[in-house]
Amino acid sequence: MAGREIPEDYLDGFVRILTEVCGTGRRLTREELESRRAVGERAAEAGFGLRPLVRQYLSTTRTACPDLPRAPVDRVLAAVEQVVDALAEGHERAQLAAVRKEEAARREFIDDLLYGRSSDPGRLAERAERFGLLLSHTHAVAVAEGPQVYDDVHPAVRRVERALVGRFGNRRILLTTKEGRLVCVAPADQDDVLVYFAEQAHAGSDGGRVAIGRPHAGAGGVVHSYEEALNALELAGRMSLDDPVLRACDLLVYPVLTRDRQAMADLVLSTLGPLTRVRGGAGPMLDTLIAYFDSGCNATEAARRLSLSVRAFTYRLERIHRFTGADPADPAHRYTLQTAVIGARLLDWPAKDL
Repeated sequence: MAGREIPEDYLDGFVRILTEVCGTGRRLTREELESRRAVGERAAEAGFGLRPLVRQYLSTTRTACPDLPRAPVDRVLAAVEQVVDALAEGHERAQLAAVRKEEAARREFIDDLLYGRSSDPGRLAERAERFGLLLSHTHAVAVAEGPQVYDDVHPAVRRVERALVGRFGNRRILLTTKEGRLVCVAPADQDDVLVYFAEQAHAGSDGGRVAIGRPHAGAGGVVHSYEEALNALELAGRMSLDDPVLRACDLLVYPVLTRDRQAMADLVLSTLGPLTRVRGGAGPMLDTLIAYFDSGCNATEAARRLSLSVRAFTYRLERIHRFTGADPADPAHRYTLQTAVIGARLLDWPAKDL
């Protein structure tokens, strides 16, 4: 629309202002300035660019000046300067209002999409297309969290966005922030997008972690995949998982183990409960078992992880055997102990009572 001719009514009152200013040398009144701001807003809302609007005002000034009383040039220029400034302010005000409206609409859509709040799936699908998604397809969601809170203007968010656009162009990808995390929604058949997002987000987060939910179909599938990614991040924190990139499909064993919470709590207490009688409490003994199992039951490696001598570590294993009756080195006992250790980590025992 920038090439369209500006209608004459956008200049109403301008020549009168010039005539009076040239005759008296006065500055524009508050009402006159506000009238030009209103013109700038109307022009922006109608789709007219600021440059053609300013050109029209300068052209009108040249046309009007021969008919104006003799006056110093600086009076005319001062008046035009005020008018142009008011026009630009009004134009920018309208543009800012449009941007804020767009941001509010985008944020509302993201809330509805990730939380499943919309009661009209058809309307949600229409809005999704506006933001680049086809909800009739299957999607997966990746979520990144770091030591800092992410918002839409965070430098790391801008870097990840530039990297994705530079690598994949205009694919149907939605990048946004939610509750201090960075979120990427992509078609499930474009796993390379989510993998690249995870790499970029991890590299730019200074030690952050990324989780990728499983692919699911429809709008409800986006919610499901998003929740899986969030649960994977929470699980990684509780289990002290070191992997910078986690996939929900690789962690399904953990929710299975805790599906019957009471049964798991009973296993933890019956298997590991006797360790509370050890001098120093159950915490160090639980750390010993965690290091042992995480190192593939290699006592030397486990001792290194805990900064203990192999002899001190072996002594701890012997005490665990003595108090629990289960030998960590015995394959017949190992599965029960390891399952109980996983349950203890998931249920935050012994920090929390079961």
